[in-house]
Amino acid sequence: MQRVQAPIPGRRSPPTIATLILLSGLSALTMNIFLPSLPNMTEYFRTDYRLMQLSVALYLAVNAGLQVVIGPIADKAGRRPVILWGIGLFLLATLGCIFAPNAQVFLAFRMGQAVIAAGMVLSRAAVRDMYDQDQAASMIGYVTMGMAVVPMLGPAIGGLLDEFLGWKANFWLLLLLGGAAFALTFADFGETALKSGKTLVAQFREYPELLTSPRFWGYSMASGLSSGAFFAYLGGAPFVGTEVFGMSPGTLGIYFGSPALGYFLGNFVSGRYSVRFGVNRMVLWGCWLNAFGITLSLLVMLAGMGTAVSFFGFMTFVGLGNGMAIPNATAGALSVRPHLAGTASGLNGAIMLGGGAGLSALAGALLSPETGALPLLWLMLITAAAAVASILLVIRRERRLGL
Repeated sequence: MQRVQAPIPGRRSPPTIATLILLSGLSALTMNIFLPSLPNMTEYFRTDYRLMQLSVALYLAVNAGLQVVIGPIADKAGRRPVILWGIGLFLLATLGCIFAPNAQVFLAFRMGQAVIAAGMVLSRAAVRDMYDQDQAASMIGYVTMGMAVVPMLGPAIGGLLDEFLGWKANFWLLLLLGGAAFALTFADFGETALKSGKTLVAQFREYPELLTSPRFWGYSMASGLSSGAFFAYLGGAPFVGTEVFGMSPGTLGIYFGSPALGYFLGNFVSGRYSVRFGVNRMVLWGCWLNAFGITLSLLVMLAGMGTAVSFFGFMTFVGLGNGMAIPNATAGALSVRPHLAGTASGLNGAIMLGGGAGLSALAGALLSPETGALPLLWLMLITAAAAVASILLVIRRERRLGL
C-alpha cells in the first residue's frame, strides 16, 4: 500500500502496524482483564460487590469523556507526545490501583486508567494521517483485528492470574504491558500529523465543523448503532445464558465469545477488501450482516425452537458485521475533515462508547426470567436496522451530490 503522507520532517518514521495493534489492544485489555477477580477484590477491600462493579461503569464513562478531549489535544500537540503522556499517566494510575488502601482510592485510580484511551483514539487517527480513506479502512481493520482477540482471552488470562497469584497480578501485567507500550511507542511512533498551530480553545471550536456534517453523523451513527447491538448483547447475554438457558459460568464463558470470533473474521475481510470495494459498500454489507444474524435468532426464538446454540451461534454474524462496518465507518468519519482526524476519532469513539453503555444498561433493565431473550433480540434488531438506515442515508446523499 502506498502512503499518502511522508513522515514529518525531523521525526522518526511513522509507526508500524504492530505498534498500533499493541496500543489499541492495551486499551481493550484494561477494560476487561480483571472482571473474574471482582469477587476476590470485593472481599479484599471488605466492601459491597455493587461498589466494585463501578470499576467497569466508571471506567467506561471516563473513557468516553476523555475521547472527546484527546482528539483536539492531539490535533494541536501531535499524536506522539499525547500518546506518550497518556501511557505514562496510565502507568501511574495502574500503580495506584495495585497499592490502593481501600475501594474508594482504588476506584479513583481505576478512573485514571481510562487515560489509555489515547492509544485507541490516536492509533486510528495515525492510520488516517498516513493513508487515504479506503486504505485507512483496510489498515484500521487490521489494527482492530488484533483487538478482537482481547475480549476472548483477557478474562481467561485474568482468571488464571487471580487463581494462582491473586487479583493484583492482573494489574501487574497491565503495568508490564504498559511499560512495553511506552518503550515501543518512544522508539517506533514517529509523528504522523503536523501540529495545527491553534490554541486548545480554537481547536475545540472546530467541533461544529464535524457536528454539522451529515456525512460525519451518518458514518458515526452507522458504527455507533452497529456496535450498539453488540453492547446490548454484552448487557443482556449473561442473563440470558444463566437465567434462560441455565448455563454454568464456565460454559457461558465459552459461548459468550462467539461475536468476537466473527469480529476477528470481519476485520480480516475489511483488511483484505476495503480498498477493492470501498468504504460505503463495506459498511452497508456489515450492517446488513449484523441485522441478518439477529433476525435469524429472533425468528428461531419466536418459533419456540431457540436454544443456547442458536442464540449464541447467530451472534457470530453480529461480530462479523461489526468487523466489517466499524473500521470502514470509522475511516469514513475520519475522512470527512482529514485535518481534524484526531478530533473526529475521539468524537466518533465517544459516540460509540456512550451509546453502547446506554444500550447495555437498557438491555439489562428489559430482561427478566419471564420475558426470556426476546426483549434483548428486539432491542438489538431495532438498533441494527437503524445502523442500516444510517449508512443508506450517507450513500443516498453522496449519489445525489455526485460525490
